[in-house]
Amino acid sequence: MPSSTGPSIETITEGGRVTQVGEGQEADEATPSVMTFGAPAVGEVLAERYELAEHINDDSAGRQVWRGVDVILRRPVAVVLRYPGGDSAKEMLQAAVAASRVIHPNLVGVYDAIDEEDRAYVVREWVDGHSLRELVAEGVLDPARATSIAHAVSGAIAAIHATGMVHGNLHPGTVMVADDGRVVLADARTDGADTPETDVRAVGGILYYALTGHWPHAEASLTAGSTRRSRSPLPDAVRDASGTIAAPRQVRAGVPAYLDDLTMDLLDAQLAVPSSDVLAAELGRLDAAAEEHYLDSGPLRFTSGDDSGPDPSTPSNRRMLIGIAALLVVALVGLSLGINALVGDGGAADDQAGPAPSTQPSSQPAVAGDPEPAATPRKLALKGDQVRVIDPGGTRSELDGAEKVVDGDANEGWETETYRSRSNFGNQKPGMGILVNLGEPREVTNVQVQFSDSGVSAELRWGTRDFPATGSGDKDLIEAYSNRIGNASEKTEGANVSFSQFTPGQKYQYLLLWITDLPETEPGSGRYKIGVQEITVHSR
Repeated sequence: MPSSTGPSIETITEGGRVTQVGEGQEADEATPSVMTFGAPAVGEVLAERYELAEHINDDSAGRQVWRGVDVILRRPVAVVLRYPGGDSAKEMLQAAVAASRVIHPNLVGVYDAIDEEDRAYVVREWVDGHSLRELVAEGVLDPARATSIAHAVSGAIAAIHATGMVHGNLHPGTVMVADDGRVVLADARTDGADTPETDVRAVGGILYYALTGHWPHAEASLTAGSTRRSRSPLPDAVRDASGTIAAPRQVRAGVPAYLDDLTMDLLDAQLAVPSSDVLAAELGRLDAAAEEHYLDSGPLRFTSGDDSGPDPSTPSNRRMLIGIAALLVVALVGLSLGINALVGDGGAADDQAGPAPSTQPSSQPAVAGDPEPAATPRKLALKGDQVRVIDPGGTRSELDGAEKVVDGDANEGWETETYRSRSNFGNQKPGMGILVNLGEPREVTNVQVQFSDSGVSAELRWGTRDFPATGSGDKDLIEAYSNRIGNASEKTEGANVSFSQFTPGQKYQYLLLWITDLPETEPGSGRYKIGVQEITVHSR
């Protein structure tokens, strides 16, 4: 494959299909050259497991990107090699280890990270598809698709932030759109130069790029007090003489005002950004609305700003002033109607009066200012009596200890007995789970589960009521709880799993962590079990 300068992607064609692996943020000027003596060849097997099939490209940090095959599991993988290993590869390996602990449908799975001193490599999921940069190079995206991609990316970022980490490398080259439509985020960094705010503002950059084909890299990659700046070959945002970027609606027609305001607010350094889970919820509402063609039908569900007083020039305050004016108009109209009713013909019979006011909700969008800011999600303080084990078809000998999953101590938890096969608890029952009763319907934003080990298959379900704590009651509950939050996590690569695909605005009271496959206690032992150390629920 020809090598490339900068971060461009080299692609290969297989039977007419283009496959590629996304690259990271552009390297800094000071990035040292990477030694590549003794580079591997096609057919070489790394760690007695990963066979190199084809060299794809050298990424922006000088690392080699290969398409490979896991010869044990017989699945395609991406292998990212760096020469040499050791200290020079420390950041890459640390980022891979950190990323492997976060399981989310919109994050590329990280399978392995190995340091051989003379070289180091990370093995991760292979994605058949295109990077966002490639897609936009063919033409800017329509608002609905741009919103959908930003929603997926913000959900992945929220899952990362929920673990206390940051991604630090959100860029059109690390946002991948698979051939099956799945959007995934790849190649996190842990160099300490980024913050959660950096990630959130970068989502604004992704929206801007998808809508306009231009990358507002300075605004999206710098935070207050940071001096880190990256070079980018992407087309720069359109700017006026003062350097202010043009809004998406000024660059192209057809961008809804609502989406335009959201994008510019995220890129405005004078405005505080929402947390990533609040942004994900708002983009989820927009994404759902876009499917019904109501993308431009409502005000923002969060506001940003500081305490220094209103600034009429900011988008958020402009919306607020418009809303206040609208409310005054509504009040004046109501007052006028009330006066007319008082001075009208009070002796008219009821059947002579005009039609009664409708009690049905209006189909027209409300004209009002920004609503109250959405409450910041917080961790619920769950008690032991709010959780119980669900064991349909079992001997009910594993019910004790459920209260430990909400005691705040990750060193203690509930665990299953030991079984002789991983699937369906030794084929004895369809699964086991833990039911969480939130006490009342709540708007849930995220559920985090810490298992005792990786390799477990689990999903999060929800229902509308509890059932008797009996074998038959548990069977009825499983039949009733057919609704699932997001996708099932199958044979997880890490011990921490995050579920964040909750419908914005919907309220949940009963959540079921449902486990179907168990990991082996030790390789080759033929013994399988799992522990649930902590379940954490975040809600508004």
